Amino acid sequence: MLTESFRQTHDARYSQRIGAGDYFMRTVKAGSTVRITDVDGNEAADTLFYSALDPAERYSANDTVREQGNVYLGTGSVLRSNRNNPMLEIIADTCGRHDTLGGACSSESNTVRYAHDRRCMHSCRDNWMNAIQENEHLGVTKRDIAHNINFFMNVPITPEGGLSFADGISGPGKYVEMKALMDVIVLISNCPQLNNPCSGFDPTPLEIAVWDS
Repeated sequence: MLTESFRQTHDARYSQRIGAGDYFMRTVKAGSTVRITDVDGNEAADTLFYSALDPAERYSANDTVREQGNVYLGTGSVLRSNRNNPMLEIIADTCGRHDTLGGACSSESNTVRYAHDRRCMHSCRDNWMNAIQENEHLGVTKRDIAHNINFFMNVPITPEGGLSFADGISGPGKYVEMKALMDVIVLISNCPQLNNPCSGFDPTPLEIAVWDS
């Protein structure tokens, strides 16, 4: 279901452009609304969420998929933690579907999926590792890197039960908007992947905006 929001970016308390292949890491307070925008279209926002009070509590794909009975995310989806607590709720979405299963690119997956000479290409896992190293005050560590959400990414499930990485279904200016149900740390890798259609083979910027409750 596609839903639009009345909010205007110029009214946001905070906004930031996330450059192609870059990362974002910041705390968002409970009750606030956070919007991620696919600026030019066909980008992927590989995203992790943590409880700001205890980063050992983090987004759980298993709990989220089980409770909603759907492997895709859209308006009305509640993102749940590994303690089965509600973390955020999607309240507006102009893309229509977001992936919970495809995971994030890494040097290892670059090698397995593509070729050995792709191992050293930049990846979302590299972005996350840089982010936690440069934001140690938030308390997230390497062991807290777990399964992520791929906002705007299209990963259809095949009839045989496999996954396929397909052309994106997003477009310029499409966005997903969430209400924080607890104080959360938002960690986004603007996917730098050049080898599959998730970024249109050409990574482009994302934008994030936060409104107070």
